[in-house]
Amino acid sequence: MTRSPRLVAAALTASAALLLTACGGSDDSKDNDKVAGADAGSEKSASSSPSASTDGADRPEIKLPKTFQANFEGWTNSDPKLQAILDDGKGRLRAGYAAIMAGDPQFSAMKFYNTGTALKSGPEWVKTYKNLTLKGSVRVFHPQVHVSNEGFGVLFYCVDEAKGYTRNLKTGKVSGTPEGENPKIQYRTRLDRNAQGVWQTSTVETDEGGCDR
Repeated sequence: MTRSPRLVAAALTASAALLLTACGGSDDSKDNDKVAGADAGSEKSASSSPSASTDGADRPEIKLPKTFQANFEGWTNSDPKLQAILDDGKGRLRAGYAAIMAGDPQFSAMKFYNTGTALKSGPEWVKTYKNLTLKGSVRVFHPQVHVSNEGFGVLFYCVDEAKGYTRNLKTGKVSGTPEGENPKIQYRTRLDRNAQGVWQTSTVETDEGGCDR
């Protein structure tokens, strides 16, 4: 079965009608953040460990091998609250990649950054990548962040997977985006702030081709 490194399978998606009406704009300044781990030689070197933060929450430090990179573009905002949502949204995305590469459906960092529907379906989604690892790179761009009148965060962003691949750990077969599918995926997420000040993702929807509209 051909796979591309899409972070949200059908089981993880949720209705985003409310998000579509709530989403606002973001600061367009550039912040290229190439994610790379210290161990470049291991296919399963993804890991996480606690890391201190300004709000006191012990966010996990996520490490990925150099064989796979997530390059974030424009993930800065002059509003500290919106920047916090961007940072935790980025953490969740990286945690998902790390969970796949570690082959661990119960990966601690993924559980840290997810709640609600996203937390319940996350482990099942990671299981669909059994015996697979990620290679190459993805570009994560055009973030749109907003706080709704109800107080929850809304974060839309695009992921270009044109240079991202999966590699079968048993056969060595490498697969990219299936022919006929758009490599650019729009993610539409809702985030809720917990008691520790972490903006956890509670719902996720993806839209293939949404970045081109």
